[in-house]
Amino acid sequence: MDFQQLIDAITPDIYDNLKRAVETGKWPDGSRLTKEQREHSMQAIIAYDARHKSEEERVGYVAPKQKAEPCATKQKKGSDPQPLKWQE
Repeated sequence: MDFQQLIDAITPDIYDNLKRAVETGKWPDGSRLTKEQREHSMQAIIAYDARHKSEEERVGYVAPKQKAEPCATKQKKGSDPQPLKWQE
């Protein structure tokens, strides 16, 4: 079985168990994940997400920041621009 077939075989229950195992560092029976098991589980979670979930629903998704308005647009209408005050 290759990696893609393995990802296709993951059910939502298996996915939830993999996520919980990575989060806690333990399998459902209480045994600890090895470093290799954790890495492979994370790869499977990421691959499953890419195939079955929208970008916003994926593990680790960070929404893009809203662009801040330039300082000039925050100035009150009708007021004169304030000069910068340099401190020495």
